Amino acid sequence: MKVERLAIPDVILVTPPRFGDNRGFFSETYNFDRMTDAGIDLPFVQDNQSLSRQKGVVRGLHCQLAPYAQGKLVRVTRGAIWDVAVDARTGSPTYGKWVGAELSAENWSQLWIPPGFLHGFVTLEEDTEVQYKCTSLYDKASERAVIWNCPELKIDWPLAEADAVLSDKDKIAPHFSEAKDWFQYNK
Repeated sequence: MKVERLAIPDVILVTPPRFGDNRGFFSETYNFDRMTDAGIDLPFVQDNQSLSRQKGVVRGLHCQLAPYAQGKLVRVTRGAIWDVAVDARTGSPTYGKWVGAELSAENWSQLWIPPGFLHGFVTLEEDTEVQYKCTSLYDKASERAVIWNCPELKIDWPLAEADAVLSDKDKIAPHFSEAKDWFQYNK
């Protein structure tokens, strides 16, 4: 398994190997011991999957507050996304910084986003399927969001704002300044 720490070292890009032959391929996409060795050592309790029919669908920037804060291991099984993690941990040396990575069915990479980060993505292809493992169960009362194109964050999204396809909820999400003290940095 290839392991790469991104510019925010707590966010990890992992790429499991695929073993192919004339029938197709096999890949072990999750193994607790290998992930623990890579620095992803929280147990997963929920799996989610989304399908976005259009190119340009933006989902995020989302998180859940403690005690339901979620770490996420995100992968794409069809299509491609630009996946983004924003450090929302007050006191962190990378607070308010973001990292992004392209995840696709072709490159087979997965992105680990720890608790305390906002998460969002934009689809780069039609009919994109995203699957992710979560370290905490969904809790509606703990759900929070920040507007995807927040000028405070300066995220370099690979699409024009006019082309973004958003949910009604994501259209009215607050700015990052309102996320202050959602999470604390503990290192």
